[in-house]
Amino acid sequence: MLTVAAAARAWLDSALAEAEARAPGWEERFVAAGRHCGREHADEARTLLLRAAGADSDTLTRLYRHGAATERRAVLLALPALVAGPEAVPLVEDALRTHDTTLIAAAVGPYAAVHLTPHAWRHALLKCLFTDVPVTAVAGLAERAAGDGELARMLVDHAAERTAAGRDVPADLTRVLALTAPTEES
Repeated sequence: MLTVAAAARAWLDSALAEAEARAPGWEERFVAAGRHCGREHADEARTLLLRAAGADSDTLTRLYRHGAATERRAVLLALPALVAGPEAVPLVEDALRTHDTTLIAAAVGPYAAVHLTPHAWRHALLKCLFTDVPVTAVAGLAERAAGDGELARMLVDHAAERTAAGRDVPADLTRVLALTAPTEES
């Protein structure tokens, strides 16, 4: 459970009760979480609120579309706990089109590992390499990359393009390329 100062805890407890009751105003509490719980606890407070409310795909989409980057990140982080199917994939795809590395890192979490198509997942991984988001943020990396010959080709092409442009090849690229080696199962 979130460890915050007494005033923040009282605010959060009240906000969680409102969210659980789906009381009018709980979504405003979602927005205000950073002001009351502090920036370092905002993601966790917001995801707790979303879970307490049992936010459905429509609610998550609305909060994402109308939210600031911090609110969008919280929605992305909450997806695995709240959305069982692929209906929130458009939110992940939207985040992957940004240049906000905090959104990209949140977008490649457990929800993306399960629901992105192989093609979209490969491009998400390349986006991480291109924007210097550590591949440790990519959930299910070893499982999804194992034996993926198409991903290997894309990584080799990316490395060749960077080398030709006189740019360094990210160290994470070599690590991921090693994961694509064919396995007995592939």
